[in-house]
Amino acid sequence: MSKRHSAKYKLDRRMGENIWGRPKSPINKRSYGPGQHGQRRKQKVSDFGLQLRAKQKLKGYYGNLTEKQFSRIYEEAARRKGNTSENLISLLESRLDAIVYRAKFVPTPFAARQFVNHGHVMVNGKRVNIPSYRVKPGDVVTVRERSRNMALVLEALQSGERDTPDYIEVDVKGMSAKYIRMPELAEVPYPVKMEPNLVIEFYAS
Repeated sequence: MSKRHSAKYKLDRRMGENIWGRPKSPINKRSYGPGQHGQRRKQKVSDFGLQLRAKQKLKGYYGNLTEKQFSRIYEEAARRKGNTSENLISLLESRLDAIVYRAKFVPTPFAARQFVNHGHVMVNGKRVNIPSYRVKPGDVVTVRERSRNMALVLEALQSGERDTPDYIEVDVKGMSAKYIRMPELAEVPYPVKMEPNLVIEFYAS
């Protein structure tokens, strides 16, 4: 199962931030951008540029989301009552691949997408292989019995790189995770600052 190292690290270098907080990120050694012009003095970024960067960073964080998928999530967030920024984060965190990643069943969002695609996950006892599947509060996500001894899973569960957020209740022994509630932005353990308000401005402009 590929972990897409090159794609992840390319985003880190482009953004100049360790997006997933991983110790192997090249940004830990080289804080400048990629390419021969990476060390040039940075120019002032326009409002549109800041909005675009915020959108690319948030979208990239969740792995292989396409622009079409991400814009659809924004549209649903805008239709819902309440704060659109908070709605956007809640919808992104309700994706099945996001729950699998937050529960530490896999090491990266990229691996989470593949893990779900390959049929290693069940929701409420039924196999689901759609990464974008919307998990509802109260749903229980479980790693299938035959998949529990995979090196990828064991490595992730034993990793101390990140903690499980309060809105997910994990049973490590049973390799299951209960989605307690939809989170607010402040509860989501992003290693870097995310600015969904700028993402909303990007799509609204």
